[in-house]
Amino acid sequence: MTATVIILIVFSLLAIFVIATYNKLVRLRNMLEEGWSGIDVQLKRRANLIPNLLETVKGYMGHERELLSKVTELRAQSMKAREVSEKGRLEGLLSRSLANIFAVAEGYPDLKANQNFSELQTELSDLEEQIQMARRYYNGTVRNLNIQVESFPSNIVAGLFNFTKGEFFEIEDPAARAVPEVKF
Repeated sequence: MTATVIILIVFSLLAIFVIATYNKLVRLRNMLEEGWSGIDVQLKRRANLIPNLLETVKGYMGHERELLSKVTELRAQSMKAREVSEKGRLEGLLSRSLANIFAVAEGYPDLKANQNFSELQTELSDLEEQIQMARRYYNGTVRNLNIQVESFPSNIVAGLFNFTKGEFFEIEDPAARAVPEVKF
């Protein structure tokens, strides 16, 4: 009788552990998806601002067509990207190209004085900060999920229920981390 009670207690504790760990993994996975959704919303907002920025800049920077077309191309590619690593790579390149536009715009006093350009520049700057905050939140949830998926004994439950590690959203291109060089 005592052995049966001990086995039931051990089994109950094991079941409670598995249920609690499973629920924690589900919560972390949902937070990860929420974090990615936040990044996606901010990136879409930025993608929607870019055409307005480019139209404002086009009139002033006629001979900078290559830079403008590169931003347009990167925007289109980024909107199509589905994988976190690819999205991160393209967004890094896009951020660098936008920084180049703003740096080159310094050489156009009329453009700098244009109210639309100033408002778009301010809005994009604020949006970049929102993207960074969303990215930090997402990467924090990836870190928490990955710790649970890899740590013993929760890794056993994660393996049983096919939980996988999340992918960090980071800039992979070292050139995208560098300060853009501006030449006139």
